[in-house]
Amino acid sequence: MEFLYKPDYDKTLQRFEAFWMREIVDRPPVSICLPKEGPHRPHPDRHYASLEEKWLDIDARVEDMEISIENTDFLYDSLPIAWPNLGPEIFSAWCGCGYEYGQTTTWSRPASQDWEEDYDKTRLDMNHPLFKKMVAFTQKLLERGRGKYIVGLTDFHPGGDHLAALRDPQNLAMDMLEDRDWVKKALVRSSAEFFAAYGVFYQMIHAAGMPSTSWTPVIHDGTFYIPSNDFSCMISKEMYDEVFLPGISQECAFYERSIYHLDGPGALRHLDSILSIPDLDAVQWVCGAGNEGYHRWVQVYQKIQKAGKAIQLMCDVKELDEVFETLRPEGVWFSSISGIADRETAEYAVKRIEKWA
Repeated sequence: MEFLYKPDYDKTLQRFEAFWMREIVDRPPVSICLPKEGPHRPHPDRHYASLEEKWLDIDARVEDMEISIENTDFLYDSLPIAWPNLGPEIFSAWCGCGYEYGQTTTWSRPASQDWEEDYDKTRLDMNHPLFKKMVAFTQKLLERGRGKYIVGLTDFHPGGDHLAALRDPQNLAMDMLEDRDWVKKALVRSSAEFFAAYGVFYQMIHAAGMPSTSWTPVIHDGTFYIPSNDFSCMISKEMYDEVFLPGISQECAFYERSIYHLDGPGALRHLDSILSIPDLDAVQWVCGAGNEGYHRWVQVYQKIQKAGKAIQLMCDVKELDEVFETLRPEGVWFSSISGIADRETAEYAVKRIEKWA
C-alpha cells in the first residue's frame, strides 16, 4: 500500500509487525506527530440545530478528519488514520440502547431493566439506523482515503462494557452477586453478535486493502482489535476470572493480533489474569489522570514484558533514560512521548531510542 500522507509506510509496517512478535527491525516503533509548518487549512465554521445532527453529519466529519490529517506531519511511525467515530457505546446502541450526544462524546441509556423480560429486546440489529450510518461512514472514508490515509475500525466496546451499557454499571454489579448466570448467558450471545458486527467492518477495510487499526494507532495486516473491560474496576479478581476472562480469551483468539486496554489503577488487580491469556499479544496500560510518571509503574511494565507480551508505552522525553535502564527494546512501542514540540527534539529522542535498540 502507498499513502500520500505516509510515504514511508512500508518501513513502519515492518516495525509494527516486529513489535507484535517482540522483535526489532532496526528500532522500536516511535509515533510522533507535529503540526505542519506554514499556513494550515482551516476547519469550516458549521452550525447545527442539535448535537445529534452534528455527530451524524458524516460528510462534515470526514472533511474535518481530512483537514486534520493535511495539517499534520506524521513523523517516524505515526500514522495518518481516520476512523469512523460515533461514540464509545455504539455497539450497545445497535443492540437496543438509547443514545445521547454530547459535545465530545456520547453515552447510552440502559435497555434492560430485567434480564428475563428484556433479553430479546437487546439483540444486535444490523438494520438499526446507526448501524447503517456506520457502514456509510466507513464507506465514505474508504472512498475518500484511498491512496491518502488509513481507515480504521470504530470503537465497539463489546463484552463486559457492553453489558454494563445494557444494564447500567450499578445494576450489572448487583447482577454479579444475584444473577450471574444471566450475565454469562448474555456474554455468550453478545460475543457472537460482536464477532458478526466486527466482520462486517473488517471485511470492508480488508477489501479496500487497508491494514487493521482503530482508536489506538497501531496496525496489522490482518484481524486486530483492542479487548477491554473498564467495568472490571468494579469487581473482584475472582469474579473477573470466572465471568469475563473466558470471553476476553475467546476474543483474543478470534484476532490475529490484540492489545488489551488496561485502564486505571483499579484494573491492575486483573493484570495477572490478563497476562495468562495465550493469544494476547500486547498491553496498553493507561494510568489515569493524576497518576502519571513512568517511575511509578516500572514494575507493571516489567511484569508485562516478563510475561512475554508487548507494551504500548506512553512516557515523557525526560524519562527515556529510565525506560532504557528498566526495559528491553523488543516489543516496546513508543506511542506517545510528551515534551516534544519540534523536529529537533523529536530527532534527538529517536536517535537515543536507536542506540538503545
